[in-house]
Amino acid sequence: MIEVRDLRRDFGGIRALAGVDLRVDAGERRAVIGPNGAGKTTLFNVLTGELRANGGSMSLAGVALGPLTTWQRARQGLVRMYQRNELFDPLSALDNVLLSIASIRGAYRLFRSPLAAERRDAAAVLERVGLADRGAVAARALSHGERRQLELAVALARRPVALLLDEPTAGMSPAETERIAGLIAGLDRSLTVVIVEHDMDVVFRLADRITVLH
Repeated sequence: MIEVRDLRRDFGGIRALAGVDLRVDAGERRAVIGPNGAGKTTLFNVLTGELRANGGSMSLAGVALGPLTTWQRARQGLVRMYQRNELFDPLSALDNVLLSIASIRGAYRLFRSPLAAERRDAAAVLERVGLADRGAVAARALSHGERRQLELAVALARRPVALLLDEPTAGMSPAETERIAGLIAGLDRSLTVVIVEHDMDVVFRLADRITVLH
């Protein structure tokens, strides 16, 4: 599903990615671990197109990612959950998911009311992540753990084929960590998941294989 060969990224005189090779099979759960500064988030940034590689190649299900923009990679099914909260805070949880669903259809059109089918899909995704009764609540009013659940819902609403999770349990209490790890563990095996995570208990629970960046 994901293949990376000799991937390189430099920041001036600093080589953040020095010839990374990575192959993730369809349906696999792969953890990427390593110390701070090893290049884990940079790897995700290059995969998603937010940073350009200085060399090497990347593909998703056989499609070369290098020539594609960030949004084109998302359209191919490469979806990411960020380390920091990336939500529309004034909007309700349901509206955050509806925007994600609407974006699948193309450029967002102002003043278009969500279709009934989109509302059903959004409600189903919220139920899937344990937020069925929080749809009307503004994102800013949710707890940290609930916001991470909502971000997972927003990502899943795009129907990805590969999901990149950047420290999904960062800053969580043990109970919140257990909840989000359980949700990730329960994702359908038709979805390929790559997770960057510092909590080794979470890594060993979720990962089929582990890649270390040194």
